[in-house]
Amino acid sequence: MKKSLIVALALASSVSLMTAQAQTYQWKDASGKTVISDTPPPASARGARSLGVRQPNVATGTTEPEKANAEPPAQTAPQSAAEQEVEFRKRQQEAREKAEKAEKEAAALKEKRETCERARNNYRMLQSDTPVSQAAKDGSVSVISPAQRRQEMDRTRRIMQDACK
Repeated sequence: MKKSLIVALALASSVSLMTAQAQTYQWKDASGKTVISDTPPPASARGARSLGVRQPNVATGTTEPEKANAEPPAQTAPQSAAEQEVEFRKRQQEAREKAEKAEKEAAALKEKRETCERARNNYRMLQSDTPVSQAAKDGSVSVISPAQRRQEMDRTRRIMQDACK
């Protein structure tokens, strides 16, 4: 009797497992009604498509809105050691590239600030009445004319507009 009970339970559980993983199909019958069934559609069915395998619902303790916002898992199958190593190296390379980019941006910002400060100091000096001298290509030094002073002030204003944003 025990043996027949065990066989009956095993048979019942295997049947319930098979129905839990049943394929679902959808099609329109001859009268135009939509039919959803676990049996394949007849050959004459229009718009037949497979809806996939019905997955059993698993209680996880989260509510529906939380499930919608949750990120899907990255991978479901366990990775081999080689795949894990490749992923690790990829993450390291991305981190290095991100750090280099941030470093370059910081250096560019620092250079821009320094250029702005130099331009402001030069502009203040050009606005003052003190004589300003300029070195020529041959190495001689001469005092700039008022026209040259205006040109330098215009050039310095343009530099300030670009660098002091």
